[in-house]
Amino acid sequence: MTIYNLNIGIGWASSGVEYAQAYRSNIFKKNKQKAKFIFTDLFDENLEPMTKNIGFDDEEIIWMYQFFTDVKISPTTFTYSDLEATFGTEPEEIKDEGYGKYYSFDNNKTVIKAFHDTHCGPDAVHLVHTYVNGDLIQKDNYTYVKTFSEYYKPNENSDNLYQRRFFNENGSVAYDELLNGEQSLYIFEDRTIYSKEALSEYFLRSLGMNENDILIMDRSTDNGPSIIKTKDYTRVKVGVVVHAEHFNEPITTEDHILWNNFYEYQFENADSIDFFITATELQKQLIEEQFVKYHKGNIKIYAIPVGSIDKLTVGNNRQKHSLITASRLAGEKHVDWLVEAVIKAHEQINDLSLDIYGLGSQMMKLQQMIEAANAGSYIRVMGHRDLTDIYCEYDGYISGSTSEGFGLTLLEAVGSGLPLIGLDVKYGNQTFIDDGENGYLLEYYKNDTPQNIQDLADAIVKMMSDDEKMEQMRQHSYEIAKDYLTQRVQEKWIQLEKEQVND
Repeated sequence: MTIYNLNIGIGWASSGVEYAQAYRSNIFKKNKQKAKFIFTDLFDENLEPMTKNIGFDDEEIIWMYQFFTDVKISPTTFTYSDLEATFGTEPEEIKDEGYGKYYSFDNNKTVIKAFHDTHCGPDAVHLVHTYVNGDLIQKDNYTYVKTFSEYYKPNENSDNLYQRRFFNENGSVAYDELLNGEQSLYIFEDRTIYSKEALSEYFLRSLGMNENDILIMDRSTDNGPSIIKTKDYTRVKVGVVVHAEHFNEPITTEDHILWNNFYEYQFENADSIDFFITATELQKQLIEEQFVKYHKGNIKIYAIPVGSIDKLTVGNNRQKHSLITASRLAGEKHVDWLVEAVIKAHEQINDLSLDIYGLGSQMMKLQQMIEAANAGSYIRVMGHRDLTDIYCEYDGYISGSTSEGFGLTLLEAVGSGLPLIGLDVKYGNQTFIDDGENGYLLEYYKNDTPQNIQDLADAIVKMMSDDEKMEQMRQHSYEIAKDYLTQRVQEKWIQLEKEQVND
């Protein structure tokens, strides 16, 4: 039995979907459940350093384009020396450039640019461009061997890609992709495949899945129909993870619901899906209610957290009246509201402090706000750090986010016994904050920023002014966190497997 997890792409700035997969991978390993994580995008750099970066093991990864070859997922070990050994003649000039190395031949008529894979060592080369008379004619991609090449025809305004060739370890051709605009034709030794959608279907069937396996869709754009066809052919059990808000609330009426376009195909074809997974019980209940209300038929949903904590963390040396927040420093997180709220609250609690952890586009703005208010002595921007053992140094946690599908930082905060302040928005805040019990859920005024800031400031003062209540809230946070201990999340995945494979 194998649990296959299907995604599209991954990058160095991975989204919550990839991090959720990485957490899941860790759970599967603890459970000794065999799992594979599939990526179907074409990548212009080695996939392996990106997947390793967030915790995947190489043997867990399946890349659709490489699946049809015997090349393994690997770090980049191909070197400048390996490349130079392939040259038929000595370069007339070699230059070190910011991207890697530049080689010129035949009075600069032929130029080769070798791009350094900075994640895999000082001499690793993952991409080589070849130019003739100034025109790009070929790109070669490498890991430990050449994995694929792209061929170009010179064009007046752009380089025209017309073919990709994928290789086996020994350099033999595994298959070709011929391109005509956005259309592709895939030529194998024993068959021709006439579109990427058909390639996806052939790939899924070639995995050898059967009724004892599970296929989980994390992202299914362009792959949904192929997956449904594969299910009919293989009888694999198919599940869908709902990673974000699943419907458009402002446009939804009493008679019609507008699904999020990332989930519309799956929901409209729910009779072909064996189960769905949400990160919170609240979202699970809402989808179930909506399927009944809008006459969408039966649906099976599991609420399984996208993250977990291994243990509760006790803090014995918390800094009194200290707040922490942690997130991407992006506009929708409204960390600027927190800065303004703490400045207001500081007028009543003179030893109040806020530490802001994270990176993002708003960092400069936040620093400027802090400097303009002369608040640098009690509000600090701390950058990115591993916060596992840091939460417990603080007195409380605060969030200004207006949307949290789950909220890993919220979970980590309650696991460290922090009372929380946040807006009453779906789904994370409502999951981890019991209003008045372990913090405060504040009404969110969509078009009244000053009111939101004032309410945050008032909640800070209220929470920080009652030591006895704070201790009660701290204990309640620990109680909430117990449901998210890794062992309990492990049990949920084991139960899902039992029900789906043995039903």
